[in-house]
Amino acid sequence: MTKTLPIPSLQAAFGTRLKENVILAPYTSARIGGPADGLISVNSAEDLAETVSRLWELDVPYEILGAGSNVLVSDKGIRGVVVLNKAKSVHFDKGENPKVKAESGTGFANLARRTATHGLTGLEWAAAVPGTIGGAIYGNAGAFGGVVADSLISTELLTKSGREIWPVEKFEYSYRNSVLKQGKGRVVVLSAEMRLAHSEQSTVSAKIRELSGLRKSSQPPGASMGSMFKNPPGDYAGRLIEAAGLKGKRIGAAEISQVHANFFINHHETKAEDIRALLFLAQKTVAEKFNIALETEIELIGEW
Repeated sequence: MTKTLPIPSLQAAFGTRLKENVILAPYTSARIGGPADGLISVNSAEDLAETVSRLWELDVPYEILGAGSNVLVSDKGIRGVVVLNKAKSVHFDKGENPKVKAESGTGFANLARRTATHGLTGLEWAAAVPGTIGGAIYGNAGAFGGVVADSLISTELLTKSGREIWPVEKFEYSYRNSVLKQGKGRVVVLSAEMRLAHSEQSTVSAKIRELSGLRKSSQPPGASMGSMFKNPPGDYAGRLIEAAGLKGKRIGAAEISQVHANFFINHHETKAEDIRALLFLAQKTVAEKFNIALETEIELIGEW
């Protein structure tokens, strides 16, 4: 039985910041998703920590959304509170060993472009990564040979015991995976410190333009969640889906992209159930044809 939210207690804690019955589609990159029982926006890491701590005290279920990429929100929505993370403060240390500290709601691609303006290198690959710092740390995001695990120094987390600083080693990173993604403990990413190096602004900007161009030429336009599946060892999910004859396959207004088969496109008011049906079809067909189990890179959240 779905737990009823303690609305009076939430209103007492958050006042007008609490919005009820908010459709989540506009807050996801795929523009898909039903209503959240409640939604609270936060604008700083401090605000994020205080909000989640209060939700823990009230024993209220919650999900955190940043840019809303790599997630498929159900048509029925989310029972509980969605915390919309807009914590985007960034501080550059341009000393002998330069680094950047960014709050978890910071857009990763935007951060990469900002490092270029400071003549700092090391995050050019992130210009092709959708989503926020928090999501990238959670899933060890990567592109064009770069991954979070190679750039991260440490992360400030909120745990039930309080705030903690985790060095990169504690995340036990592997391909698109971490201890956070495995669900080992309920924690919230507040901010992260990442390693940089000195360079020339023009050199870094040119590399970012190159990688952004490659991404644009190889990935489809339109609303999507990003890559649907992890690449299996020694192969590519998109190649397998295409070889299985599913490129361009549609269910409702959802389509397996004809540009890149590891992207599923929302053409117009697509249902989450149609995306999920395509996901299951791709897994089933690839398993039958090639005996390979495709593992999802996206996460399905909400009430299914």
